[in-house]
Amino acid sequence: MQEDEIDRIVGQWNQARPDLDVSPTHVLQRITRLNLLQEVSFARVFAGHGLTWGEYLVLAALRRAGPPYRMNPTALYGSVILSSGGMTKRLDRLERAGLVERLPDPADRRGRLVGLTDRGLELVDAAVVDHLANEERLLGDLSASERLELSDLLRKLLASEPFKALDPARASTDSG
Repeated sequence: MQEDEIDRIVGQWNQARPDLDVSPTHVLQRITRLNLLQEVSFARVFAGHGLTWGEYLVLAALRRAGPPYRMNPTALYGSVILSSGGMTKRLDRLERAGLVERLPDPADRRGRLVGLTDRGLELVDAAVVDHLANEERLLGDLSASERLELSDLLRKLLASEPFKALDPARASTDSG
């Protein structure tokens, strides 16, 4: 396999500080680089639908909730891992665009629900098709068994104590 930028960085550290074990850099810097490139790719896909990645996450969470495609803001917030301020800004923008609506919660007189509009449902259904095609394209050089192995290894890493301690999603589910 051809040397990449991460190999060069590790090599430079090995020369500059041979006393350090920089081997974790091989894995974690590749994950970082993939994330940066993936974000660019996702932004392009969602821009074609007039959305940001964060806005898509909100619409997708509502879509996955199933008919009638409604959630209370707390559940919605927990399903997309955004700050409450970030969620409010996204919901305001999505509401102005006619993609979501805020509704009274029939189960809680003081509560509100966020729901997909027909237009929002149509848009998220189109966006998810393009998103999945893009993900397939990004992973096209990996075989099915390589994808499964990589997925299992990443899941193991995410479930490890150092990452669990940093994950706000786990903190909210562990405390409840």
